[in-house]
Amino acid sequence: MIKQLLAIIFIYICTAIAWGILGATVLQRTYSSDSANGERVNQLWGTAQNQAAPTFYYETKKQVKQTSVKDNKTVTEVVTETERHYVPVEKSNIKAVINLEHRKKGLLWYSTYKVHFTGGYQVTNPTLQALTLRIDFPLPAQQAIYDNFQLVLGGRSISNILPAGNQLSENFHIEPSKTEPIEISYDSQGLTTWRYSFGSNVNQVKDFSMDIVTDFDAIDFPEGSMSPTEKKKVSSGWELSWRYKNLLTGYDIGVKMPEKLNPGPWVSKVTFFAPVSLFLFYFILFVFTTIKGIRVHPMNYFFIGAAFFSFHLLLAYMVDHISVDLAFAISSLVSIFLVVSYMRLVVSNKFAFIEVGISQLIYLILFSYTFFFEQYTGLVITIMCVLTLFVMMQFTGRIDWSEVFRRASTKNSGEKVSV
Repeated sequence: MIKQLLAIIFIYICTAIAWGILGATVLQRTYSSDSANGERVNQLWGTAQNQAAPTFYYETKKQVKQTSVKDNKTVTEVVTETERHYVPVEKSNIKAVINLEHRKKGLLWYSTYKVHFTGGYQVTNPTLQALTLRIDFPLPAQQAIYDNFQLVLGGRSISNILPAGNQLSENFHIEPSKTEPIEISYDSQGLTTWRYSFGSNVNQVKDFSMDIVTDFDAIDFPEGSMSPTEKKKVSSGWELSWRYKNLLTGYDIGVKMPEKLNPGPWVSKVTFFAPVSLFLFYFILFVFTTIKGIRVHPMNYFFIGAAFFSFHLLLAYMVDHISVDLAFAISSLVSIFLVVSYMRLVVSNKFAFIEVGISQLIYLILFSYTFFFEQYTGLVITIMCVLTLFVMMQFTGRIDWSEVFRRASTKNSGEKVSV
């Protein structure tokens, strides 16, 4: 009996090592391809976008005296310096429509999106003379495309737009004490997050309103961003609103795209936890066969372990080509068929379909299915282990294990077993 237990333990350890190798292989395939595929996605679709608010300013020149020492003589020179005066935005009305489009590369899904941005601003000439104001409008990402770009300054549409670096700069005329509207709009696309920021430091924001409309329900907000002041459910997603009269903040506004279940990391987690699943199944099988006096050779345990391993092996390589749900269903059916059809030959139809089939359904299929609910996986597995222990303790509490093992040793020594 002891030799049989040692053989089963050895088979279990070998199977656990095989699962460890398979899980590491899946991770290596996932993240080695992520570096290459992630760069391709960035090139094809763009990166995370952070649209900063435009800045407005006018320049004045003044003459200042500068003193320097040349040839042991003090020299005073008059130089002209340009002084920049920033003009605050009096009102902002921002709208962004975000449409989510998940894209798969290798074993990973990427949260890509399309965005239509519209920004309306108002600035006022703070002086009593006509000025030439300059607008600096940073573009949200360097690796991006901007279609249907429109820039209207004081009612005048700018047709020839020449970016300087990663921003647009244009001049426009504004009369004394007059307020002029500025409108900016474009269509673009990005990855993972979309943000709107007010600047790098704490900034004052006056009469600000912003609406973000999404076509997805699972809304989330990036770290360091402000939650909306209002939320309204629309047909295909949410309408999020931010309204502020006079705000001082160093935070920005943003939306994080919902992530789709990534096959690679998910399969690796299921694979790394597989030894727990097999341990519970072996425990149940050993107790049932020992109590009922059924002789199951360690080689039978080896084939059962191989059938369990086939579930994860099929799952690991099918998720490259089909959906995770379909791959899970096919792998489950194949593994159950292998174990039940085999144990039907080893023991009996009844034992294979009831004790073995139900146990595999619980400890392999349902155990693995809990990983679809990541927040509850650990709790469900813990409950499953505790319930298994409780049921087995109640089921075997009145059994004389000395007599059971004595009979099992006698049968293993050569007595023919009938089922």
